[in-house]
Amino acid sequence: MTATDRSVELINAAAQAAADKLAHDIIAYDVSDVLSITDAFLLASAPNDRQVKSIVDEIEERLNKDLGAKPVRREGDREARWVLLDYVDIVVHVQHSEERVFYALERLWKDCPQLELPADAEATRGKAEEYAQAQGPDGGAGGELS
Repeated sequence: MTATDRSVELINAAAQAAADKLAHDIIAYDVSDVLSITDAFLLASAPNDRQVKSIVDEIEERLNKDLGAKPVRREGDREARWVLLDYVDIVVHVQHSEERVFYALERLWKDCPQLELPADAEATRGKAEEYAQAQGPDGGAGGELS
C-alpha cells in the first residue's frame, strides 16, 4: 500500500507552505504500510516558537484555501514547541529545533519510504545545522555559516 494521490497532494502543499515560511529540514514519509491511521507524515522545524506558529498557520491556511482541507485536530499550540496538525490522510509535525533533535522522529520512520517534495522544501535540508552554527556555541550571533 502506498500513500494516496490526495495524501501526496496535501503533503506537497504543506511542504511548500512550510518552505515559504523558512522551515528547516522538511521531510515526508509514506507511513501507509506501517500505520492504518494515516498515509504520510510531514516533519519540519524552526529555531524559535514564533516561527513554529507562523509555519503552522501558513500550512493550515494554505491547505484550507487551496485544497479545502481542515485539520481534524491541532495540538501543541500553547507552547509552540511541537505543533501537530492531523488531516487524517496526513499528519504534520512542526517542531522547535531542540525538540526535533531530542525526539528524532526520523529515527522512528527511517525504514519508511521518503516522499518526493517540491524543490523549495528539499532545499531546506541541513538548514537547522547551518542556523545552529551561525548562532555560535553560546546560542548568540557571532558564528559563521560554513
